[in-house]
Amino acid sequence: MGRVTERRRIIRIRDGAVTTRPDTLVAEEPLEIRLNGKALAITMRTPGDDFALAAGFLVSEGVLGSAEELQSIVYCAGATADGSNTYNVVDVRLAPGVELPDITLERNVYTTSSCGLCGKASLDAVRTTARFPIADTPPVRVEPHVLAVLPDRLRAAQQVFDRTGGLHAAALFTPEGELLDVREDVGRHNAVDKLVGRALQSGLLPLSQVVLLVSGRASFELAQKAVMAGIPVLAAVSAPSSLAVDLAAESGLTLVGFLRGSSMNVYAGDERIALRSGVQGPSSGA
Repeated sequence: MGRVTERRRIIRIRDGAVTTRPDTLVAEEPLEIRLNGKALAITMRTPGDDFALAAGFLVSEGVLGSAEELQSIVYCAGATADGSNTYNVVDVRLAPGVELPDITLERNVYTTSSCGLCGKASLDAVRTTARFPIADTPPVRVEPHVLAVLPDRLRAAQQVFDRTGGLHAAALFTPEGELLDVREDVGRHNAVDKLVGRALQSGLLPLSQVVLLVSGRASFELAQKAVMAGIPVLAAVSAPSSLAVDLAAESGLTLVGFLRGSSMNVYAGDERIALRSGVQGPSSGA
């Protein structure tokens, strides 16, 4: 476990000079998630926080909503033919009395941004499985100048990125800009699942008073994960997708994209952004 980075010998060329040296790479390995012994999903991830990743994934699938519904998460011994433990297979056991959902491809396929379902089907799937309507009480209000400093705070907390340059990150902040938690992974969706899973394990769901910041773009999948965890504000340093904007508008999620310094675009839910008097955004009829 803990294979976050690996070393490889490389040839480095700089201004015509050729040298050999070791290079630090981010580790990437498959993780199979089983639910009560039944195979559910396989994701490529950076090893570490695997139990949180599995728990967060099941929150985004609508399977888990509280720590009380989770009995245990364990690595599967004998996961290979020779009986060894690769630490790449986890089994999640639901608490007694928690109904095991009917897990089918039709139910789960909408969680990938490359799936063949139409936009309406994807939005309907989130609507019917979301446990936590985004109803932040008291209402969350975020100052633009607070949002502006969050990417730098996230970047400063990315310890593995400094060594590899190859990781996405996701972080939870208070509306005042205090960093609550940060996770890194080769997959931005995995980084979010690790955050949400840790929150579930700590009994903190729904996350109704936080801002979720992601280091890349805001896909439908990431917006879906925010909605399923009850997160009211999602900010991204890059662009959102059209379906992510549609989901944000329908669910009440505040979605901010292209967050770079003091510049940002608010795509939905501008009522949570403390704008100057008289400025109207897309959700207020402008």
